[in-house]
Amino acid sequence: MSVRIGFLPWPQCADWASFLDVARRIDRAGYDSLWTWDHLMAIVGPPDGPIFEGWTALAAWAVATERVELGLMVAANTFRNPGVVAKMAVTVDHISGGRAWLGLGGAWFDEEHDAFGIDFGAGFGERLDRLDEAVGALRAILGGETFTSPEGSYYRFREARLSPPPLRDRLPIMIGGSGERKTLRTVAAYADGWNTGGSVERVARKVAVLEEHCAAVGRDPAEIERTFGPSIVIRDDPEEARRVYAAALAHNGDVFTGEEDAWFGPPEAIAERWRPYLAYGMRHLIADLPAPFDLETVERLIEVQALLANE
Repeated sequence: MSVRIGFLPWPQCADWASFLDVARRIDRAGYDSLWTWDHLMAIVGPPDGPIFEGWTALAAWAVATERVELGLMVAANTFRNPGVVAKMAVTVDHISGGRAWLGLGGAWFDEEHDAFGIDFGAGFGERLDRLDEAVGALRAILGGETFTSPEGSYYRFREARLSPPPLRDRLPIMIGGSGERKTLRTVAAYADGWNTGGSVERVARKVAVLEEHCAAVGRDPAEIERTFGPSIVIRDDPEEARRVYAAALAHNGDVFTGEEDAWFGPPEAIAERWRPYLAYGMRHLIADLPAPFDLETVERLIEVQALLANE
């Protein structure tokens, strides 16, 4: 089984020309996927830093690229009605010629909700309940069903259907998050992809819980693509890579402490860091890419794919 590599260029503290340029470079270099955040305020450094909106950025990337798959990592379920999200995802799917992913998560950043007047819900558990309901509805209408919400639902669909349908037979849904009781249950029931992160030990535990949820709902866990992604800087000298990363964080108003989940060094070192995760099915690495975008890493990370081929 092959490995896949993607990038997540940060939409904060970037100018539009470089944000568009790096997407084109990632596409031309042959990477598998391209993602960005869905936030209304900066989440690294000062929250009032500049940041682009996610879905409109995806639509622009869809026009500017030719082959790479596209998605948000991940859209905040609280921001938009899920029926509107379904229409947006299908539109991006058509713009891109069938390359869209619908990424969704429960949302966590209360400050941006307060600033923009968006209901944050009564607590995290309530947001995850709404996420589960939204993803179930999305799975139905993206699959061609005419959908009406059950009695007592938070989202009140009434004979909703999508026209035109997605170009893909099954437009894939990506769920971000690792909550063991609710989020991973939603992943098991509905998702085509799952994004998590952290140490190998943490990932191993989350995979075990996900597989338990899959067994409970009668789902083959192999149907769910497992993705993760530290920040990565490729340099032959790891210390130079750290300096590049520290400068990028400073540009975003943050300070490099050395404790971040970041990988530094040449492609061989990155492959070595990735190998232990393969045992837990983490075959799709999505590397964070802060602005200003490190083009050497964009050029060289693709080499890791060849190093891990058929492992």
